[in-house]
Amino acid sequence: MSDPEVPQHEQKSGVDDVVDSANAGLAEAEAARADQPQAAEADAADHTPADPAPADNTPVDHDAVDPDLAAFEAAERDHPGTFGGAGRAEAAPVKDESRFSRTDDATIADSAYAPPVADATETRVVPSEPYAAETVAATPAHQQPIFVQAPEPPRERGNRGTAGAIGLLATIVFAILYLGIGLGWSALRGDIAGGEVVDVVLTTLTTWAFWVPVAVFFIGFWLLGAIINRGRWGLWVVFGLLVGVVSYGGYILGQLFEAPFWLINASEATTLVGDQLFAPLAIASFVLGRELTIWFGAWVARSGARKTELNDEAQREYERTLEAGPNLSR
Repeated sequence: MSDPEVPQHEQKSGVDDVVDSANAGLAEAEAARADQPQAAEADAADHTPADPAPADNTPVDHDAVDPDLAAFEAAERDHPGTFGGAGRAEAAPVKDESRFSRTDDATIADSAYAPPVADATETRVVPSEPYAAETVAATPAHQQPIFVQAPEPPRERGNRGTAGAIGLLATIVFAILYLGIGLGWSALRGDIAGGEVVDVVLTTLTTWAFWVPVAVFFIGFWLLGAIINRGRWGLWVVFGLLVGVVSYGGYILGQLFEAPFWLINASEATTLVGDQLFAPLAIASFVLGRELTIWFGAWVARSGARKTELNDEAQREYERTLEAGPNLSR
């Protein structure tokens, strides 16, 4: 674009000068390019590198000034605004790719294949230390705790209940025999006529003189069975005498209840007891209590021996279970 304040012929002459200056710069650049191959051939003939690298293998900057760029820059300085004005960005310098590439390749090759520098340190072969393997403790997996109920010791089987039940049967037998002996003694004395047997039996069953000896016999038998428990029959034979004595005392006590003792004085009670000490039914109660205890005690002793065997077997089974330990199988 032309400036309206400058004459047209002056603008034209300025453009011509710039063009001539640019052509001159181009010609000088062509001449410089033509001289470069000849210089490279001369350097190769003398076997002397044009740009030797320093001793420490540091690359040398071989950037050359481009003649074309220098010519354009000179024209821009002489005539500002001719090639786009002051706001145009300056072109980046162009390197001679051919010469720069050759130099860099040579430098890289020299540094890559240079012999290593000898180390003054003495080289020794040292055996490697044995590898100490770290002992890792095996961490057991978290397990749910298992609670095992310990077996309970066996409870011993007692024989007291059996003694009470057998004693009840012995008491029934005692009552029947005691009643029969009483009726027989009354018949011997002539107190019972032929048709009065039933009436005498019913009357006897309603008296204290009959039921007190029977009840005392049962209490004596059961107490002895509770003491002997699973004992042998010999204990019943020996201590059966005590049951006979208790039955004898039951007969005397029955006569006192029959009086009754709360309506008589002490002297009358003493006389009554003295009269009944050797009465036939008193002796019969002692004998019945003694003999029935021996024979029914044998039954109780047999039951006690059986329960002793069961207790021993249960104890052995309990000990075997403890020795075997808990069973975790499901």
